[in-house]
Amino acid sequence: MVSSSKTLLIVAHAPSANTLKLREAVERGACHEDIENVRVKVMAPLDAGPNDVLACDAIILGTTENLGYMSGALKDFFDRTYYSVLEETQGLPFAYYIRAGHDGTGTNRAIETITTGLRWRLVQEPLICRGEYRDEFEGQCQELGMYLAASLDAGLF
Repeated sequence: MVSSSKTLLIVAHAPSANTLKLREAVERGACHEDIENVRVKVMAPLDAGPNDVLACDAIILGTTENLGYMSGALKDFFDRTYYSVLEETQGLPFAYYIRAGHDGTGTNRAIETITTGLRWRLVQEPLICRGEYRDEFEGQCQELGMYLAASLDAGLF
């Protein structure tokens, strides 16, 4: 049934081969063959805007840790969308992952602050991929995408 289809928006900054692998893993999980009624839309933060957020039923954010903060691209996304979506997206289910070369604390805090202001609903603990890149990060990102899409598909939010 097309009318019951939901949209999962993935807005993720992927400036390197490894961060692209993470974004692709999230998408792969979200597009699992058992998930039937979820349309997945993947966008770079600089390409996504208010209309994309208003049209989705849930969102996954992805960012690198840059100087102890989220990427400039994700910050720009929030700067351009915040006030345009503030009233209409309260309660929007979301999750996020951070590719952190250090500990991800500042990046995590910044995302928490902005999404709390938006009154979005965090539906899974943040995934913080810390330290040197490890292949296991891809599996964790795939699970994140699958969890959100499956939950959306099951009508849990």
